[in-house]
Amino acid sequence: MRVFITGGAGFLGMHVANYLADRGHESVVYDLEPMIPEDFPEGTKGIVGDIRDHVALDAAIADTQPDVIMHGAAALPLWKPEDIFTINVDGTRIVLRLARKHGIDRVVFISSTAVYGVPEKHPLEETDPMVGVGPYGESKIEAELACEKGRAEGLCVPIIRPKTFIGTGRLGVFQILCDWVESGTRIPLIGSGDNTYQLLDVEDLAESIYLCLTGPADQVDGTFNVGSHDLRPVKEYVGELCEYAGTGSRPMGTPAWLVIPLLRLLEALHLSPLYKWVYGTAHTDSWVSTEKIERELGWEPKYSNGDALIRCYQWYLDHKDELAGATGVTHRVAWHQGALGFIKKILTPRKK
Repeated sequence: MRVFITGGAGFLGMHVANYLADRGHESVVYDLEPMIPEDFPEGTKGIVGDIRDHVALDAAIADTQPDVIMHGAAALPLWKPEDIFTINVDGTRIVLRLARKHGIDRVVFISSTAVYGVPEKHPLEETDPMVGVGPYGESKIEAELACEKGRAEGLCVPIIRPKTFIGTGRLGVFQILCDWVESGTRIPLIGSGDNTYQLLDVEDLAESIYLCLTGPADQVDGTFNVGSHDLRPVKEYVGELCEYAGTGSRPMGTPAWLVIPLLRLLEALHLSPLYKWVYGTAHTDSWVSTEKIERELGWEPKYSNGDALIRCYQWYLDHKDELAGATGVTHRVAWHQGALGFIKKILTPRKK
């Protein structure tokens, strides 16, 4: 099987391509950024292109003749709102249109639990209302509606809604966490840390995608939540990471009523990389039911939240020298800490 992966040069695409190769399948990576060949299986074809460029994407699909498409290309919340909507919504429509043109009858779409907004009940189920928070959440809802239209027109379009996924190779906001833990800095949680905030290891996400790429169409042509089974309070699994690191770092609770307005102000002043979806929900419960994908596709997570954080941290330690100086707005590069760097200095104990 040849899988065409949009957004494939990124963190998730890298893991999916390697997961597929381990099972004898090929990948074609289409992304705005060139893929790093050494991170991908031998023989992976990389194509640099914009998901919004109908002509370029058409040519890439015609040239590589994939069997299925995994559509993961997306603009993250740090991008400009205009780009978020054109990439996430218009890009999805173009992918679906070209799938039909080229006779590709299955497109697996990577959505987000951001479509649930700030939830009022738990666990969240696939049938719960979609209420987007900010341009990113709103764009994912519109993209899902485009996928539902694609289904009505005869395509098989599995939709996967993953919780925040991390693991080996994940940077972005988690690089900030790893940096602070390595430095022995106290880790300020937004709120007490008694809330349940579910994570997901990227390897478990890759398995769910594989099942949707390969399973019978009548079973996979639906919408599926994906998250870990680890429903411990945030302070427990962050504490597990700190204990593993052994640097003296430890989680500390903060008053959410004070911290959230401060982070909102820093974001407005472009002094912090943390956006509303991060600081606005981190103190609340946020977890989804995975009963549907377990029942219908036989998927089950292998990693806990603590496992995923530790795997992310250890990879960071093993590769940090390669990362020095590079910053950006994707999951595969560090984010500039801005004012958070000053806060880190305050919270890091002085060496005696």
